[in-house]
Amino acid sequence: MLTYFVVQSFNFTPRGAITAGSAVEVQDIEHALRLAEKLAECSAGVVAFSRTGDPASGEFDDAVILYANGTVPVLEAEMSVAC
Repeated sequence: MLTYFVVQSFNFTPRGAITAGSAVEVQDIEHALRLAEKLAECSAGVVAFSRTGDPASGEFDDAVILYANGTVPVLEAEMSVAC
């Protein structure tokens, strides 16, 4: 089993649409949280998450959200369905 950690930022285009920045894979949860907090200062939104699974089989558990701040399109869609 392997766990990987990713930080994804989001920004607004000049027309006001939300667009994803580059996803960054980091080594551990502490690095993910530090980077997410730093990016939150200059991004419209940011999310840090982890996934655990087996790269050989391609089977991974659902993502675990470690940090979310600001406008994060995927999370907003999930929250509106849950309400």
